[in-house]
Formats: sequence, C-alpha cells, structure tokens
Amino acid sequence: MSRNTLRIVIILAGISIVGIAVTQIYWVSRALDIRENQFNRDVNTALRSVAGQIFEINKTPAPANNPVNQLSTNYFVVAINGAIDVNLLEFLLISEFEKRNITADFEYGIYDCSDKCMVYGNFISPKKNRMLASIAELPTWKNQEHYFGVQFPFLQANLLSQMGIWGFSSAVLLVVILFFVYTLFVILKQKRLSEVQKDFINNMTHEFKTPISTIAISSEVLKDPSIVREPDRLLKYASVIEQESNRLKHQVERVLQMAQLDEKKIELQKESIDGHELIQNAIHNYSVALDKHNGDVMIKLEATQFKLNGDKFHLTNVINNLIDNAIKYNSNLPQIAIRTYNKKELLCVEIEDNGIGIAPENYQKIFERFYRIPTGNVHDVKGFGLGLNYVKLIVEAHKGSISVESELGKGTVFKISLPIS
Repeated sequence: MSRNTLRIVIILAGISIVGIAVTQIYWVSRALDIRENQFNRDVNTALRSVAGQIFEINKTPAPANNPVNQLSTNYFVVAINGAIDVNLLEFLLISEFEKRNITADFEYGIYDCSDKCMVYGNFISPKKNRMLASIAELPTWKNQEHYFGVQFPFLQANLLSQMGIWGFSSAVLLVVILFFVYTLFVILKQKRLSEVQKDFINNMTHEFKTPISTIAISSEVLKDPSIVREPDRLLKYASVIEQESNRLKHQVERVLQMAQLDEKKIELQKESIDGHELIQNAIHNYSVALDKHNGDVMIKLEATQFKLNGDKFHLTNVINNLIDNAIKYNSNLPQIAIRTYNKKELLCVEIEDNGIGIAPENYQKIFERFYRIPTGNVHDVKGFGLGLNYVKLIVEAHKGSISVESELGKGTVFKISLPIS
C-alpha cells in the first residue's frame, strides 16, 4: 500500500468515525428529548387529574385555565383554590403516577399561605431501598395562593435508564469505533515495519555486496595457475578471502543473535568480570581501525569498584559496538574519550566521540531494531541498524540502563550504568 493510499484511507476512516459518532449522538439526543416530552405530558395529565379530584373534594370551582405550571425541567406547581390535606395529596399523587406508569422518584410540598413558605414535604420512591439524605427545599412560586409543588430530583438519570436499546447501540458503536481505531493503529504499525524491513534488506544488500564481490574477484585471481609462482600474492588474496569470509560470518552471527534476543532464547553466561580490563581489551581490538583513521582514545578509568557479574562476550560486544560507531559516524579524525566512575552501587561508563552527532528527535529511535538515521539514498556508512538495539538489550539483560546525549556536528556521549557485583 502506497503512502498516498494509506493517507486517503486514514482520512476517510477518520471522517467515517466522526460522522457515525455525530449521527449517534444526534439520534440519542433526539430520543432523550422525545422521552422527556412524553414524561412532561404524562406528569401534566396526572397533576391535572389530581387537581380536579381535589377541586371536587373541596367543592371548589375548577379554574378556566390549566392549574399546572412547569417552572423548570423537573419542577411542577399546581394552583388549588383552598386548603390541601397532605395525606390525601400524597395518596392521589401516587395513584395517578402509577396509572400512567411514572416510576421516577419525586418529592412534593404544600405552600402555607400564612407562613408564606413550602411545608409538608415528603420524598416518594418506587424503589423500596432508595433513601434521600435530606429533602431539598422546594422553591416558592410567585403566586401567593394555595398550591402544591412536585419535583423529580433524579429525572435525567431516570430518563437515561429508560433509553434501553439506545444505550446498548451506543455501547456497541463505541466498541466498533475502538476496534476501528485499533485497526488503523495496526495498519500504521505494519506499514512502518514494512518500511523498516525494506530498509534492512537494502542495508543488508549493501553490507554483503562488497565482501561477496571481493571474495569473487580474489577467487578469480587464485584460479590463475601462475599465481603459485608468486607466494606473496597468493597469501595476500587468500588473506583477503579469509577476512571477508569472517566479516560475513560476523554479520550473520549478529543477525542470529538479535533473533535469539527477540525470542528471549539467549542465555547469559555470567561470571566475575573486571570492567576496566574489558574496556581496555575492547580498545585494543580497535587499535588498528583507529590508526587507519588517525584516531585517538583518551582513557579515564576513575571507578574504584569495577567488578561486574555478567557475560564477558556480550558486554565486550557492547563496548565494541559503541567504539565502532564512534569511528564510523565521524567526519573528523576520531577523538574518543572513555570514562568510568561509581554512582551508588553502579559502574558508570561514558563513551564520548566528536562525530556527526544525533538529533534530539532520534534519541529513542536509534535503539529500535533496524532503525538507521535517514540519509536519503546514501549508504556511505555500512550497517543493519542492529548495533544499538543489541547494546540496549544486552545492557538491560544485565539489569542496567543506557542513555544518550548528543549535539549535531559536535559529537555524542553514550552513558551505560551496570550494577556492581
């Protein structure tokens, strides 16, 4: 899948998700409004019926206009031309609400004209176990005549609980959206892995092409029967084949080691190690490469405790990788400084170079497998992008940590911390 195609898929997927979510919210809102309007009609009808029965009992004429007034979303008042018996009112309210299947909790109060305040309040709940901590004081109405008020304190929660299929469909939609987003994430991840693998194959091709070509040319030279009369030349080409074969062997072993580390199959052969000796041996291994590039190493081993319990082979490779990078990624004469010191119960090793440096946005990425800092189509520095990932895995396998500080064009410092045995 091309980059443009993937971008179009992501945009269309995003528009689809937003459209579906907005549509669902709209219809749920409409359904809630319809249910709320139906509830208000049922309550109005029930309260008019209650008012009519009270007018009959009190033998007072019913008003020409509707005695029920809705002051807010969940508060209704009913004007009554006369005194109201609290027990009768409660009985009538419960009866009328039950007839119309109004199951919401409610509280009511009666306005006392003499004291000009709401009195005789009570909380009624169809749910037997529900208790209201304290009855809220119902607001008074500007009309100073006899009236009673009914308030539904949990109206919104009650309406939402009755949404039924809408709640279920919203939950299903949420799951679908989450799955959709997860699918897009997987697609992007697979796309990135595909690009990484492509880069790896390109790097591997460049890395293997040179030694294979060198071996092929040397083999052609060795086929010449007259070369036996030139032992020095024979030895030279035989050495070239040996060196290039070893180079290929090391590269293959590195790839296999990374596969083993990824599958957690590698076993560390731990032993007591002299950390300083390990560093000095690694420097000796690269003495020829440093001489070839007119490089220099400054050693400052100040740690007083440098005994480690670890795998000598892999820890040596860690130092080798960092020194190798300091030489390879350097457009100047390599100047490498290696320092050690103790911090708490750790042996800290710093390897500093004066190379090309690393941009801050790549600090974490350089430890990812196969990742190489983009250089376009230029492959002047060979490698698979495995070295620093290998370093990080080995350091962490020894319960240590690694960090990097760098500045483009000025150099890089790798800091390794390993627990002292």
